[in-house]
Amino acid sequence: MTDFFDCLKHKYAYVSIGEFKPGCFAEARQLYEQAVSTYGKGFKGAYLMQQPDSDKGIAIILWDNIEDMEEHHSDVYNRILHQISHLFTEPPVTSFYEVCSEIGLPGEVQVERVPV
Repeated sequence: MTDFFDCLKHKYAYVSIGEFKPGCFAEARQLYEQAVSTYGKGFKGAYLMQQPDSDKGIAIILWDNIEDMEEHHSDVYNRILHQISHLFTEPPVTSFYEVCSEIGLPGEVQVERVPV
């Protein structure tokens, strides 16, 4: 019966939509990857998307539950967040979503941990 309830359990997604200053997307991407590499318990994967020929992007970070999402802040993460914040043209718009459907996605996304 546990398998049945596991199928009904949904992940949560943190979604951030923003625009970086001209030419800053590459630096922001590097910092994003460093920040994501610090995540642990409950982290299920992350995507960073860039609109072609622009510095606009969308970040999606998947978590098992909201509590894990809120507990991931570390000193390293906060330092990286401070470094990336000055690259935005204005603060990004962020939201939380319940993932209602996953079709054709791999079960686990492997993230290489980057020493900081």
